[in-house]
Amino acid sequence: MNTMTQITQKLNYIYKGLALLIGGTLMLSSCSKDFLEPKPLSFYDPTATFNTEEGLISAMAICDRHLKLYWATDHNEMLTLGTEYIFSELMVASATDKRNMMSDVAHQLTPTSETSYQNLGRTNSIWYLWEETYKGIMNANTIIQFVDQVEELDEPTRNMYKGRAYFHRAFRYMALVFQFGDVPLITKILDIPKQNYRSTKRDAILEMITRDMEKAVEWVPDQQDMGLTGMVNKGACRMLLAKCYLALGEYAKAKEQTDILIEQSGYSLMQDSFGTFNDGGEPQTWPITRNVIWDLHRPENKLSPGNQEVIMGMPNRGAGAESFTKMLTMRILYPFVFDQRLKTKDGKQALLNIRRNHDDYNPNYDYMRAFGRGIATFRPTSFHTDGVWKVNGIMDETDLRHNSEVGNWIRMEDYKVNNKESAEFGNPVTLYNPDNGDLLCSDSIRRWFDVPHYKLFLDDPVNEANITGSDGLRGATNGGNADWYLYRVAEAYLLRAEAKYYINPGDGTIADDLNALRRRAQCSELYQGAVTIGDIMNERARELYWEEWRNVELTRVSLCLARSGAPDEWGNVYNLNDFDKQSGTDSQGGSYWYQRIIHYSMYNKGPIQIDATGISNINYTMDKKNIYWPIPYAAITANNKGNLSQNFGYDGYDPATPKWDNWEDAVEDEDKISE
Repeated sequence: MNTMTQITQKLNYIYKGLALLIGGTLMLSSCSKDFLEPKPLSFYDPTATFNTEEGLISAMAICDRHLKLYWATDHNEMLTLGTEYIFSELMVASATDKRNMMSDVAHQLTPTSETSYQNLGRTNSIWYLWEETYKGIMNANTIIQFVDQVEELDEPTRNMYKGRAYFHRAFRYMALVFQFGDVPLITKILDIPKQNYRSTKRDAILEMITRDMEKAVEWVPDQQDMGLTGMVNKGACRMLLAKCYLALGEYAKAKEQTDILIEQSGYSLMQDSFGTFNDGGEPQTWPITRNVIWDLHRPENKLSPGNQEVIMGMPNRGAGAESFTKMLTMRILYPFVFDQRLKTKDGKQALLNIRRNHDDYNPNYDYMRAFGRGIATFRPTSFHTDGVWKVNGIMDETDLRHNSEVGNWIRMEDYKVNNKESAEFGNPVTLYNPDNGDLLCSDSIRRWFDVPHYKLFLDDPVNEANITGSDGLRGATNGGNADWYLYRVAEAYLLRAEAKYYINPGDGTIADDLNALRRRAQCSELYQGAVTIGDIMNERARELYWEEWRNVELTRVSLCLARSGAPDEWGNVYNLNDFDKQSGTDSQGGSYWYQRIIHYSMYNKGPIQIDATGISNINYTMDKKNIYWPIPYAAITANNKGNLSQNFGYDGYDPATPKWDNWEDAVEDEDKISE
């Protein structure tokens, strides 16, 4: 048994109190249905486990590995981050064969609807995000609590470990407070279970993690002074600290941190092609014209020494190693086009997966390798694929991030019929029959949408080699292991623009930060003069798709707008006291998060009629109250000697439920175990 496995098992046992609170196992490597059954592995003295640097290194490695599991997953039909995106203006759930698909959110989402890992089954990952995030906090707390007992460490080294653990804990609390609002604050390892927690207010938690990140920025080394890539570094700490400052309304301090990142830390936007060129899954089917955007997002280049843009990334490449996890982007996020529901005008199936050892194979039409074997668990909104790319009211035709000519972006018309039995062989697939107007795609929600190929294409050597397998893949591509960005300096430009906006919405230099990204992407349309918060959030959507936590960022910006009094792009001004305490599905009021969703997404537009197995009428709805997800009922009942606060609008909400107003009181209370 290796050291990391031993540490994982011991962490499972010593944090059994948190296990009761979050309602699940603490095993990091299991998603089996028996996770609710506690299985203490052994009794031992944790001070004997974490009194050496080896123990701390193993615990820190678990923290680092755990971080990437939000983006990568072993589940074959779900990527956890998709839940963040369907609670935004950029995506919706699209597994139309699932009756419990998270579409009618306003009515489906309740405190009891998210109770197990089974919601990873192509619906959503809300429960996973609650439980796994507290696991990450557990891992960080272990290091923070025991590092001072490692006698062999000098003070700078001890502080380095603390700073990195502070980052891991702060990153996860930043997610929790903008997903769930006021949540239990847990900062310690408990000897016995605690069942009398109370919620701590969002701002109190933000104040604590800001204090922690100020120390982390001081204590954690720069990447250039580190021997390993993928661990928390000073630049990552600055990025998170800037977000903390923004959330608390300390906009000048946020700008100062981003100024340092952009101007004094050695990072710079990549302007030209670099690193290794990846020619795509099948260049005869889909040729790539090499360009900086394509190179920037190839996994083999993300953490390469020549990449001056990466601040922190998550290593995740290799074959067979336990520490690497599948990144099934080409299965989860590409359209489901390889079946009878997409036809030609002469009634044939338009697209086939033809094995490379078959007589009919033609490398000019191998879409299973070039574009992947998609099942479209999630699909983008038309705003994501079309509307957001308009700047100054003009569609920017040269933006490399939305460009099909160089191969970065896939439009449905880029697929060509590869069924030789059809007279349409070699012609573009079409949504309608041009002769009579009949719909040729019977489920356009799941089977007809564009894809940002440059972001989501991943090599999949294991499945590509499986030409004759009996699993149905026959050499098709799902996506594979891939390094991923956590932070790039591009986001620092966007955060600086945001800070400037709250300080002075009329600041003409905000456009300069947005245009730095647009010039790199070879855009024709640039921002001129004053810009809106909508312009900033649109540029975030273009630049950081599937990197940022979109729901968290929209909610954070909603708080910033309410706190600053700055207007949104429609002139709305929000009230700090009630922006997140409204309900309803009408078009008035709510938060900035809600206004973005109803203006730009498929939510609250009325039922959509489709012809798909299991569902014939989909009604995408979102409520103003859904800015926060409900606190899971399982967590509330497990805390049976205290009261956790339920969020506004959900069953069990009671404004009189006591909460901690400051984090110091919450920490002091942690050692008080109810009888």
